Amino acid sequence: MSCGCDVKTPEENLKKRPNEIKVEIDERGAFQRQPNRFRTPFGNGPEDLKAESGRYRLFWAKGCHWSNRSSIVRELLGLENAVSINLVGRSPENSAYGWECVYDKDRRDPVLGVQFLSELYNRTDPSYTGRCTVPALVDVTTGKVVNNDYNRLTNYLEAAFRPFQKPDAPDIYPVHLRKDIDELNDWLFPHVNNATYRMMFAQSVTAYNEAFDDFYDSLDLLEKRLEDKRFLFGDYVTDSDVRLFVTLARFDTHYYRNIGPIKHRVVDYKNLWEYARDLYVIPAFRNNTYLKDIASAGTHKEKLTDGSNFIDFNTRFADQIDYDAVWSVPQNRSRLSRTPGEKFLHY
Repeated sequence: MSCGCDVKTPEENLKKRPNEIKVEIDERGAFQRQPNRFRTPFGNGPEDLKAESGRYRLFWAKGCHWSNRSSIVRELLGLENAVSINLVGRSPENSAYGWECVYDKDRRDPVLGVQFLSELYNRTDPSYTGRCTVPALVDVTTGKVVNNDYNRLTNYLEAAFRPFQKPDAPDIYPVHLRKDIDELNDWLFPHVNNATYRMMFAQSVTAYNEAFDDFYDSLDLLEKRLEDKRFLFGDYVTDSDVRLFVTLARFDTHYYRNIGPIKHRVVDYKNLWEYARDLYVIPAFRNNTYLKDIASAGTHKEKLTDGSNFIDFNTRFADQIDYDAVWSVPQNRSRLSRTPGEKFLHY
């Protein structure tokens, strides 16, 4: 998506983005997601990162559910003043260079002055050859990426950044549930969150079928789990709900287009669909979920006028669908809660 400003030519020494299906596919044709490069944790150890208000800047993208987690949690906890943010995207002319500051004036981040996220990765580690991914947490005092570990970044915002959260911030990573939350998150990653990508990037039918079975078997289990629970751990939203939501929000909206024949849509699961809508009405979820942009990503409107007969569903209809209205249809999940008027546990 372009901001409509003058096209900026990438610098000659800027590295191009590696292609997943060329460098992240194993001998079986299965997608093996690259490891996160910057995983230094926030903590009290001598080598740990230290949580400070105003020191870090979060880069994320509308279509990327890995980074969408962090943007939701940041707003949910009231960390807007503590952690600044920039939304990146891709422009057609510069897509080979990855995430770009397409929404900023002159396509330059107003704090760090870069056009591409890869510039910050290169500044941090010139030898890095992997994809420059979001979320990326950057230290604005050094201009270097300090953490891009989507598996743990929301947990750091929830725990290490507690002193900078708003006074009435919800506790979505409560101490007494952390072990259980971590275990569920470790299961969600391969079976749900990454399973969609395992299907989309699979280069063999065997690898595709394994991911397909993992995904749908897991949705069946989650559908059953949510039969008598409002959220994954009962009455209150936790970090795990954020992680499940971002995948559910994208499946019927966009992912299905690149997956092949699908077994069920999310809307075909009574409990999962009501659960997703129950989360969507929470402002931090709604404000950070750009459903129409997600649906429109990768559409080819120019083909509508070139005589082509077969145009994908989203290209034909995304502009005609009121996604917010669809996701705002009332549901009665509160009946499952002992505290129907309250979705969050507080400190």
